[in-house]
Amino acid sequence: MADRRNRCNQVLLLAYQSFGLVFGDLSISPLYVYKCTFYGGLRHHQTEDTIFGAFSLIFWTITLLSLIKYMVFVLSADDNGEGGIFALYALLCRHARFSLLPNQQAADEEISTYYGPGDASRNLPSSAFKSLIERNKRSKTALLVLVLVGTSMVITIGVLTPAISVSSSIDGLVAKTSLKHSTVVMIACALLVGLFVLQHRGTNKVAFLFAPIMILWLLIIATVGVYNIVTWNPSVYKALSPYYIYVFFRETGIDGWLSLGGILLCITGTEAIFAELGQFTATSIRFAFCCVVYPCLVLQYMGQAAFLSKNFSALPSSFYSSIPDPFFWPVLMMAMLAAMVASQAVIFATFSIVKQCYALGCFPRVKIVHKPRWVLGQIYIPEINWVVMILTLAVTICFQDTRHLAFAFGLACMTLAFVTTWLMPLIINFVWNRNIVFSVLFILFFGTIELVFVASALVKIPKGGWITLLLSLFFTFISYVWHYGSRKKYLCDQHNKVPMKSILSLGPSLGIIKVPGMGLIYTELASGVPATFTHFLTNLPAFYQVVVFVCCKTVPIPYVPQKERYLIGRIGPKTYRMYRCIIRAGYKDVNKDGDDFEDELVMSIAEFIQLESEGYGGSNTDRSIDGRLAVVKASNKFGTRLSRSISEANIAGSSRSQTTVTNSKSPALLRLRAEYEQELPRLSMRRMFQFRPMDTKFRQPQVKEELFDLVNAKDAEVAYIVGHGHVKAKRNSVFVKRLVINVAYSFLRKNCRSPGVMLNIPHICLIKVGMNYYL
Repeated sequence: MADRRNRCNQVLLLAYQSFGLVFGDLSISPLYVYKCTFYGGLRHHQTEDTIFGAFSLIFWTITLLSLIKYMVFVLSADDNGEGGIFALYALLCRHARFSLLPNQQAADEEISTYYGPGDASRNLPSSAFKSLIERNKRSKTALLVLVLVGTSMVITIGVLTPAISVSSSIDGLVAKTSLKHSTVVMIACALLVGLFVLQHRGTNKVAFLFAPIMILWLLIIATVGVYNIVTWNPSVYKALSPYYIYVFFRETGIDGWLSLGGILLCITGTEAIFAELGQFTATSIRFAFCCVVYPCLVLQYMGQAAFLSKNFSALPSSFYSSIPDPFFWPVLMMAMLAAMVASQAVIFATFSIVKQCYALGCFPRVKIVHKPRWVLGQIYIPEINWVVMILTLAVTICFQDTRHLAFAFGLACMTLAFVTTWLMPLIINFVWNRNIVFSVLFILFFGTIELVFVASALVKIPKGGWITLLLSLFFTFISYVWHYGSRKKYLCDQHNKVPMKSILSLGPSLGIIKVPGMGLIYTELASGVPATFTHFLTNLPAFYQVVVFVCCKTVPIPYVPQKERYLIGRIGPKTYRMYRCIIRAGYKDVNKDGDDFEDELVMSIAEFIQLESEGYGGSNTDRSIDGRLAVVKASNKFGTRLSRSISEANIAGSSRSQTTVTNSKSPALLRLRAEYEQELPRLSMRRMFQFRPMDTKFRQPQVKEELFDLVNAKDAEVAYIVGHGHVKAKRNSVFVKRLVINVAYSFLRKNCRSPGVMLNIPHICLIKVGMNYYL
């Protein structure tokens, strides 16, 4: 009983919090839906049946698309609790070989969160349709392009939402005051600049106000709706019948079909509900929508219809005209606050989708900022923030009429919903393992409805929709070019990697001079020795005594548990002191400031060395072997038991030297250094090291020596070697490929963040190795 009560309280708490981050965009749509619907030829059909038919269309659109499609079906297609376009794509890539990323490994499937609980799809035989897509590269490319179109629409919505929300919220000033429209536009621009400038400070201090603002806003518009129903036309409830949709199209004809570009605005923001699923739960979002958001919106739209059925002249400013005069200014202030909250949530969603695109190799390198004091999961991307701000101000000033902004906004939202509708049948068939008949029924029912809306929205391209096409094509082009160039570069690295035979033929010294220290060679290869290593040795035949090839890769899951991130292996015999470390992260994982990467890496390698000596034994050890790779964690059975003592002998005399290092955050290494200071003999000049794992006995005495070499190298120096490549297309490449690689991809590489910044590498420890790539 207590557990059930706790679960209910948790659902209620999450439902309350969701109002501020999920439903903002959807809740402010009553500001402009009727104004944009009765635009153009429909202005000549000012009858009660037309108004009732418009409301019936709005009601059934929200019911079918927002309530049934998203609340019932789409919210169930979560990826370990995460939602959005990339969550659907990641699900498909895990359950079928749809991904074009070439660094997949069998060990990735052993991650505990890779498959959901009770997921038996991995053991099912592949269907003919699934095998056809997996074998056809064009099909996988088409699927990726479809996803990129959806993500570009999310970014476009991030540009348009602040513009339409803020502009519509202060449109009432034109009707109630003597302010010119140009003055109102300048006020909107000032508010938008303030909104974007404050993004870098996070929302942790004001986020607790978001939910009360949106709840109060919903209650206010619902109350106004009830007032208008009772005051102006109580019989408006009859319009809930779909019969009035038939009457609407019978009387309006082609003008009614064209008005669907305004009707669809009533569901703008529905996709954001699915995208922000990871912050909450499907149950809490369904509860909040069904119990509060849905009835409040229906009452508001019904109330506006009742008011307009008796006041046709108020159509250009339907929302603010329907508000009783004593409550106009309070409602106006709440509308402005609600618009700011909705814009804040959409900007955050834009940052999130860009981060996911970057993680899966579909966006140029950008700086991602996350501070511990911020709201969980909140990130900030400076480059995207300023680009979106400039574009938002441009469209706000360019489109003086909010109707044109609304048409562009509606086209973006409906296209995004249409992309989701095309991805859902694949989820139903390949992830849920339902019969293909259910997939066909889903696409036929919801796809047909949305296709009608998309066709109507496309007609509005000359009246504002062109900006949606322009922005979406721009962002889709950037994403695809970066993915194409990065994939070609990876394949080139893979083709030119050094054969193991040539490495083994060089012997333990690799034919070079070895100096004390540890060299971390960053590479995108998950296997093999990169050409960067041999290129470095060719120009400078000296290297560090311990070599670690570090590969940071993204697995198509939201989060990788900390204990399963490090995949450690060995390159060559033990005497080579060469290791491979694959650091796996999910597409929503964010590197936190202050992580002591070097200590975690050394402890993970030490754990691997000891696991290897034990033959990967032990029932309490997390393991997943991929060739000579094993999953280890730094704070495991052996990693916390490292200690080292160093003795020094001086024949000429006696002296004592002490070294204290306090910059390490690892308890294991701090204990190691403490014992070093306690056990350091007084006779010193010749250093003699002794590495002692605490309370641990090894079958092989070489293990102690190898652990000693590892920690000694870490103490001496750690250098980061990163490839600095110049990319060009081959001379015999077709013109389009040369244009994409030599111009577009090279431009993006030169103007995005460097790998050293993205990997948080200290500048003083960074070594760049120049490479020429001919793709």
